[in-house]
Amino acid sequence: MTKTNPIGVEKISTLLLKFSVPAIIGMMVNALYNIVDRIYIGNAPDLGSNGLAGITVAFPIMIVLIAVGILFGVGGATLFSIRLGEHKSKEAELVLGNSFTLLLISGALFLIIGQIFLSPLLSLFGADSEVLPYATSYMRWIFFGAIFQIVSLGLNSFLRADGKPKLAMITMFVGAGVNILLDPLFIYVFKMGMAGAALATILSQFISMIWILNYFFGKKANHHIYVKNMVLEKLIVIKIIALGLPGFLLQISNSILNVVLNKTLFEYGGNIAISAMGVINSVQTLLLMPIIGLNQGVQPIVSYNFGAKQYKRVVEAIKLAVKVATIIVVIGWILTRFFPEQIVRMFNSEAALIDIGTSGIITWFWLLPVVGFQIIAANFFQAIGRSHSAMFLTLTRQVLILIPAVLLLSHFFGFEGILYAAPVADVISVILTGTWFYFGIRKLHKMDELLQEPILLEPSYEFEV
Repeated sequence: MTKTNPIGVEKISTLLLKFSVPAIIGMMVNALYNIVDRIYIGNAPDLGSNGLAGITVAFPIMIVLIAVGILFGVGGATLFSIRLGEHKSKEAELVLGNSFTLLLISGALFLIIGQIFLSPLLSLFGADSEVLPYATSYMRWIFFGAIFQIVSLGLNSFLRADGKPKLAMITMFVGAGVNILLDPLFIYVFKMGMAGAALATILSQFISMIWILNYFFGKKANHHIYVKNMVLEKLIVIKIIALGLPGFLLQISNSILNVVLNKTLFEYGGNIAISAMGVINSVQTLLLMPIIGLNQGVQPIVSYNFGAKQYKRVVEAIKLAVKVATIIVVIGWILTRFFPEQIVRMFNSEAALIDIGTSGIITWFWLLPVVGFQIIAANFFQAIGRSHSAMFLTLTRQVLILIPAVLLLSHFFGFEGILYAAPVADVISVILTGTWFYFGIRKLHKMDELLQEPILLEPSYEFEV
């Protein structure tokens, strides 16, 4: 007798709470990896704003590492969830095994490429002679731990899809907790500077990776990683990449955006402006990580019920997620209105940085309340297999709108123009996403209506999977 999966029958609000709260907490904790590094580095007397600028310049490369983990992790977990919804357990485990192999290979490639081309990469990404030593010292160790970061991030998505959202949260807690403990030890006690911050990060990611692998190779997993399933199959790899591509491109576009920002900021404000953007990026990460966690929590609910052709549950889940996301970003927006200076002081107390960082936070997050909807609505299409729509919508803000806005507005208004580019991109991208979302939901309603007609066995409206 086939056991009924609760994702297909349990109350949507209960499921969203069960899956999203651990994911939100986990993503918030995971965000602390880079943010804690910046706080400790920015407050270290021998590092200060130059160290902060160094890690900000290196940040686009770290985003690429995250992007690869999302490509094979989220892409694989989405396909994994859809196959489970179709009651194809063996095919789901094949997806898991193939995804694990892809994560291992990509991590190894990053390690090799990073060690060989580190200095040219950092110079390309905007490091000048003053901050290059700081960025090099940090990224040398980060590349050594590339496999740990990519595998732990990628397989964490499978933990949630395998019905273990709390374990996924605990995994992130363990890793980030170790990082928070080791950072001051390596930076302040052992005087290891930037290298100490990076070493603390990769050791914590190694522990997270071992924690997850122990689950999937152990007896308690609902679905296991088997060596026979690790042999790559072309069609599965293509589907994993197709479903993971929107999230991957979003991160890659974020990396490109940060490169453009760093170079433009240096032109109009120097290294102190780059340091200020490092603070803004950290704040943005903290404010948006709950939305990413919410999205990760709703993804298996939407994917499973879509695979099971329970379209009413899909609509209910995504609408509830949009409401929750909007509440979260509004709270974050209020904090940026009332406490911008206090937020900057967490990272550094230099007067120039406080001044430029405070005005930057107020301007950059002016239209934050609409961003929650844009993220959830765009990723909704990924969860139901409409990868092309998801890809376009996830790229609108970061590439198609924000980068041109940064370049254009900075040309006319200097540093202020860079900051106002963000709210301009927010309003345009939310209009585009809202239009796509409206027609996507309407099509789901039509598919559900067709299912209710006894003559038709399958709906004539189909999404690509």
